[in-house]
Amino acid sequence: MPALRTKSSLNMELAVISGKGGTGKSSVTAAFATVGEKLVVADCDVDAANLYLLFNPEHEAEQVYIGGHKAVVDHTLCTVCGICESYCRFDAIREVEGKIIISETSCDGCFFCSRICPVDAIEMVRSDRSRMYSGSFRNGRMVYGRLAPGEENSGKLVSMVREEAKRVAAENGMKTILLDGPPGIGCPVISTVTGIDRIVIVTEPTMSGLADLKRVHEVACKFTSEVGVIINKYDLNDAMADRIEGWCAAQGSAVLGRLPFDRRVTEAMVAGRSVTEMYPDTGISRTINEIWNKLTANGKE
Repeated sequence: MPALRTKSSLNMELAVISGKGGTGKSSVTAAFATVGEKLVVADCDVDAANLYLLFNPEHEAEQVYIGGHKAVVDHTLCTVCGICESYCRFDAIREVEGKIIISETSCDGCFFCSRICPVDAIEMVRSDRSRMYSGSFRNGRMVYGRLAPGEENSGKLVSMVREEAKRVAAENGMKTILLDGPPGIGCPVISTVTGIDRIVIVTEPTMSGLADLKRVHEVACKFTSEVGVIINKYDLNDAMADRIEGWCAAQGSAVLGRLPFDRRVTEAMVAGRSVTEMYPDTGISRTINEIWNKLTANGKE
């Protein structure tokens, strides 16, 4: 994984992550991105980037990301012997109407078929279907990656997105980079939180929410001591919310706030806005503002 550049004029680089999907992580990130001064938003959930749907950025730059290889058949050499098909563990190779066809999506890029082909009819080519985009949105700048289906090395694309976000921040004199990280504890999460200033974990008051919070919290604490938790939709299960808050206290991690279940969050998303934009005077928006103000105040030197 390439090293991330040293921060220059940045006050804070903050990542919002979650232990599982569906906790409201991206909704919270969108709300944070539209409550304060202009900033750089980086969508690091490259396997399923969707913040661009809400912010509709004006694309000003596009870069090709090459993360792996795919097998390609030279039909002028292929004898359709079927050896490659019989050995492919990913069922990516099929004989169709007398030709060997390799599925780009199913191919894992393992090189095995190219090595066992008796006539050297299979070539491994670098896959160039994934992209990184950058541009402007209504409250600053945005960078995001889109990993093509079946592609590999999503962690490297996350690193590429973060590098571009830092370049854009420096170029535009912006002090804050807000990262919308992927859920879980895998490679793209590690790439998101490496070298980070602060991590906010969004969880929900369920058994699975607590279990996955424990896992992602363990990972987060290996990269920074500045780890906070937001309990989203807390009022769906007050007892579990209390249990989560007690567990966080035992770990020495602050619960930054509790957000209620509010249908206006969904209404705002349907309208292409964040809840803090569309309903700024509601209780949930005021709580989000308070959390963001605490985070940014702590980030200023």
